[in-house]
Amino acid sequence: MSISLLEKYLPNYCLPYLKEWFANYAIHIKITRGRNSKLGDYRKMPDQSHQITLNSTLQPQLFFFVLTHELAHLLAFDNFGNRISPHGVEWKSTFSKMLSESISVYDEDLKPIILKFLKSPKANFMASPDLVRYFHIEDYEDESSYIEDLEIKDQFTYRKQTYIIEEKRKKNYLCTQLKTDKKYIFKPLARVEKIN
Repeated sequence: MSISLLEKYLPNYCLPYLKEWFANYAIHIKITRGRNSKLGDYRKMPDQSHQITLNSTLQPQLFFFVLTHELAHLLAFDNFGNRISPHGVEWKSTFSKMLSESISVYDEDLKPIILKFLKSPKANFMASPDLVRYFHIEDYEDESSYIEDLEIKDQFTYRKQTYIIEEKRKKNYLCTQLKTDKKYIFKPLARVEKIN
């Protein structure tokens, strides 16, 4: 897929950065339907080309952010070798540099969040509460809440199942599914619907 075909998914003014980062690499971009498990991923292919998949449902700035994350894998492996950790120091410094270079692409209210994030990039988007909150503002104008906003012993539904919050463990929440009595760990920014 050529960079220009990505334009409908991207925010304004980001193509010069992508053209520089793509350079002469053979990169196959696949746009997928929304996946709950991940926003994007990177793979080096057997023929030495590169494949990046991205969710089609991402807002333009988040699409660009995730694409930058995945391209940082490619550039880190290319610059430092294949033996580096996927989300290790080399990837973090590469991703951080790319975010810093392209900061002008992001909206003014998002820039401080990106600048804070790039000081110590996280492997998982969900590990950055500020980013999660920012990108979910428009998506959740319904009755859903973050689990961190609920109290111990509150009941909630998640994916059509009912749970009760048992306790907080460090940052996460231990919950019991009422139907099966099984225990599950929820991240603080899991979107749930509180039962009143």
